[in-house]
Amino acid sequence: MLLAILTTLAGLLLLVWGGDVLLKGAVGLAKYLQLTPAVIGLTVVAAGTSVPELAVSGVAAWHGKPDITVGNVVGSNIFNIAFILGCVSIYRRLTLAGNTIKLEFPVLLLVTFLFIVLSMDGSINRLEGSLFVFIYIAFTAFLIRVVRRELTKTEESQYESEIAELQEADGGSIGRSILLTLAGITILGFAADLTVSGAVEVGRLVGMSESLIGLTIVAAGTGLPELVTSFVSCYRGRNDVAIANVIGSNLFNILGIIGLTSIVHPIPVHAGIIQEDNWWLLGVTIILFPIMRKGFDITKREGLVLLAVYIIYIGQLIVRG
Repeated sequence: MLLAILTTLAGLLLLVWGGDVLLKGAVGLAKYLQLTPAVIGLTVVAAGTSVPELAVSGVAAWHGKPDITVGNVVGSNIFNIAFILGCVSIYRRLTLAGNTIKLEFPVLLLVTFLFIVLSMDGSINRLEGSLFVFIYIAFTAFLIRVVRRELTKTEESQYESEIAELQEADGGSIGRSILLTLAGITILGFAADLTVSGAVEVGRLVGMSESLIGLTIVAAGTGLPELVTSFVSCYRGRNDVAIANVIGSNLFNILGIIGLTSIVHPIPVHAGIIQEDNWWLLGVTIILFPIMRKGFDITKREGLVLLAVYIIYIGQLIVRG
C-alpha cells in the first residue's frame, strides 16, 4: 500500500513539474512566432493548465482503463468549480473581469450539457470526439477575434503579466524553448504512467472501482496545478484569474481531452457516471450562474456553499463505494 501511495504522489508531483516545463517551452515558442500575449493566453496557456489531465487521460485510455479517463475529466471539472473556487473565494473575494470569460461560461454550460447527452448511450465515439475538437478550435478562434476587437487596457496588461511570469528572465532562445517543450512532454508521459499505475493499485487495495479512482484520487491530483495557480494569483491581487483558469480548464477538459482521446479510441462511459456524476457536474456548473450574476463575483459565503457541495459530493461517492 505504501509503495502504491508513494508512486501516485511521485507521479502527481512530476505531472505538476512537467506541465510547468512544457508550458514555459510552449510560451517561448509562441513568443518566437510573434503571437500577442492575449492570443498566447487564450491558446497555449488556456490549454496548458489542463496538460496533466490530458496526459493522465491519454495514458489511462492507452492502458485500457477508459473509466479513469472519463472519471478524471468529470471529477476534475467538479473539483475545479466546487473545491478550487470554493477554497479560493473563502480566502479572497473573486471578481469576474473581461469579456472572454463572460462568453466562455455560457459555452461551458452548453458544452457540459452536450457531453451529458452524447454520453447517455454509454460511449463517446470518434465522430462525437471530432465534434468536440471542432467546437474547441472554432470557439477559440472566435475568442481571438473578440479579443483583437474589444481588448481593454486592463485585460491587455493582465495577459502581458501572465505571459511574463512564464518566460525566462532573458526571454529564452528558440532552442531552449524547444528543449523545454520536449522535456515537458517526456516528463508528463512518465509522470502520467506513474500516476495511473499507482492510483489503480491504491484503488485495488481499498476496493475502489476505476471510475471512482478517476473521480477522486486522479481528479483531485491533476487539479492541483489550477489550485496552486489560483491561490498564487489571488495573493498577487489578480483575483479574477481563478475564475478564468477554472472555466478555461473545464472547457478544455471536455472538448480537448475527451475529444482527442475518443478520436484515438472510442471511450466507454461507466453507468455510474452517466446516472449520477454527470448530473453533479451539470449542477455545479449551473450553480455558478446565479453566484456570478450578481456583480459578477464570488463572495466568501458563496465559496462556503461551493465547498459544502463538494464535501457532500465526495460523501455520496464514498457511500456508493
